[in-house]
Amino acid sequence: MNKGRLEAFSDGVIAIIITIMVLGLAAPRGESPAALAPLWPPFFSYVLSFVFIGVYWNNHHHMLQAAREVDGRILWSNLYLLFWLSLIPFVTAWMGQNHFATWPVALYGTVLLMAGIAYYILAHGLIRHHGRDSALAVALGKDVKGKISIAFYTVAIAVCFWNRWISLGIYVLVTLIWLIPDRRIERTLTDAAQ
Repeated sequence: MNKGRLEAFSDGVIAIIITIMVLGLAAPRGESPAALAPLWPPFFSYVLSFVFIGVYWNNHHHMLQAAREVDGRILWSNLYLLFWLSLIPFVTAWMGQNHFATWPVALYGTVLLMAGIAYYILAHGLIRHHGRDSALAVALGKDVKGKISIAFYTVAIAVCFWNRWISLGIYVLVTLIWLIPDRRIERTLTDAAQ
């Protein structure tokens, strides 16, 4: 199957996710800058989640550039990823509205963990479909970033019940690790084209 519909559908879902998140931000009651102070938890949650979704969109785009086609298993794997990403607006709002209370931060981390696992499943499904010698397989290599992310999210969820601020720091750290697009795919595709 052509991968174009999968890319277009994924882009649309991600755009809707971001739109839902921004609509969840409420305007302050009052006209002075002091009226913004109580909104920092929802705003910080939004910024973190916006960057998180942006990282997924960017890396998803790069990964699909290395794919030639998709099959039914890949379509389902992609839907599994989109399911977990679609929960980001809910956990973002819950975490921000409750000023980073323990359970909302833990559930936020659980959704991040499940999205990371879903992305890993999708990436390895694409590798299985295209072969171990494909450009994507070569580019991902041992997928150290993917494995580290899953491990960090797991640790952050456990740590949350001891200190939620450390967990939030871990979530930010993983997002920063992925913030720079995965250049391995671009380099591999450029090398293969020459």
